[in-house]
Amino acid sequence: MLDKSGKPSYEYPASFRIMVVIGTFSKILERIIVSLLLHVARSKGLLYPNHYGSLPRQRTYDAVLTWFNDVRTIQTPCLKGSFLFLDIKAGSDNIDNFTMALTLGGGWIPPYLGSWVYSFLGERTNTLVVQETRGTPPPVTVGTPQGSPIPPDLFLLYVASLHFRIPRRMLISYVDDFALTAASLSYRGNIRRLQEVFEKLEAKALQLVVSFSFAKMELIHWRTPGQRYSRKCLSPIHIKGELVCPYNSLRWLGYWFMPVLDSSAHISHQLALAQGPFDLIRRLNPLGAGLTPYLCHSLATSLVAPILLYGADLFTRSVAAMTRLNTFWHKVQR
Repeated sequence: MLDKSGKPSYEYPASFRIMVVIGTFSKILERIIVSLLLHVARSKGLLYPNHYGSLPRQRTYDAVLTWFNDVRTIQTPCLKGSFLFLDIKAGSDNIDNFTMALTLGGGWIPPYLGSWVYSFLGERTNTLVVQETRGTPPPVTVGTPQGSPIPPDLFLLYVASLHFRIPRRMLISYVDDFALTAASLSYRGNIRRLQEVFEKLEAKALQLVVSFSFAKMELIHWRTPGQRYSRKCLSPIHIKGELVCPYNSLRWLGYWFMPVLDSSAHISHQLALAQGPFDLIRRLNPLGAGLTPYLCHSLATSLVAPILLYGADLFTRSVAAMTRLNTFWHKVQR
């Protein structure tokens, strides 16, 4: 437990930063086990096709492009589209050993793999070191160790039952982030359908001893470019006795979206992010001193350009967006 600088008191856990030390040999072994588990899961058809992350060739871009294309498909027959974004609370920290044993005990994996996972999750202890004071190692029966290569893939198998096919709707997930799609002739119809799907999803989650974070739930109603200046839909969704109101812009997997699906929100946020490393490079090169122009140009190409180009593979930039990008990049070059 490392002290966070500038904290007025160190009597609370939030004043410390947790660093987990794991042996290198253990990480190698865990990676081998994960590869075997995923290979068996694929051969048995247990992986949902719309689950992304922690899998080879299942990148962030693939997840975003899938539902981006789904929105465009919905809008083609003039249907109304709505998305509800969910996030599983604590994720890998809530993997229950007994529930995981039941999940893997269906006979679809070799017994030795199931025994290894059960031992890995249950027969562990953690030694907590706070301000150079070593505590007594208590047993750990819930969650997976931080920094280990196995938690993301093990969590994928743990929540595999949460993935199910939805008629006239779509469910996409990226590790512990879920996105529900609903399409109908009205936004109110979408809200009713999203509520129905969420209730089913929550019931399955309770069986796995996990829950969704209400604070991270986000709702957005999509609009076509022709509806840009029409009246916005402000209808909220009622979940767990609370109202989730629609957002004017939201961020999912590093991409910023607006109801019209244009690039203005994403460009604005990327420009704001790029300003930080640009200011840093300028401080390293004061007038008549500091780094050479060649090194500054190399830093700008390495630090600023990737931020500006993030999302270029998804969004079609407008003339106004390209003008803003070019203006900022010309300033960087000068």
